[in-house]
Amino acid sequence: MAALLDQAEAAAAVGGGFGRASVEAARVVAEAAVGDVEAATVRHERLVCGEQWRWLPPEHRAAYLLDVARVHALAGDMVRAGRALLDAERTARSEVHDRPAVRDLVATVARYAAAPAGLARLAAALHVT
Repeated sequence: MAALLDQAEAAAAVGGGFGRASVEAARVVAEAAVGDVEAATVRHERLVCGEQWRWLPPEHRAAYLLDVARVHALAGDMVRAGRALLDAERTARSEVHDRPAVRDLVATVARYAAAPAGLARLAAALHVT
């Protein structure tokens, strides 16, 4: 998987149809998938603070943030999971409201007392408890 991501990064560097931010987002998801949540978290923070983040289409950013929310939830960090969900909704509302799989994630995160306050509103809007 790392070799494919390296090839994608090389292609992005020469204008291969997608940008470096897309590759970095894929690296975050890949690192999380293999259990390296700490590295994924560090890479994520660096990605969203970078200038190229804003060049991704809103729907792409929101879908990525939903992946990040799942990673945080799996790691037991419901505060960060909730923030990522709310960021995704602010970025592209339809990505959150129109994906049935998001409902389960919102319901899971909203059950925690430490979840961000706005998550209760999102859970109510999605009709999940």
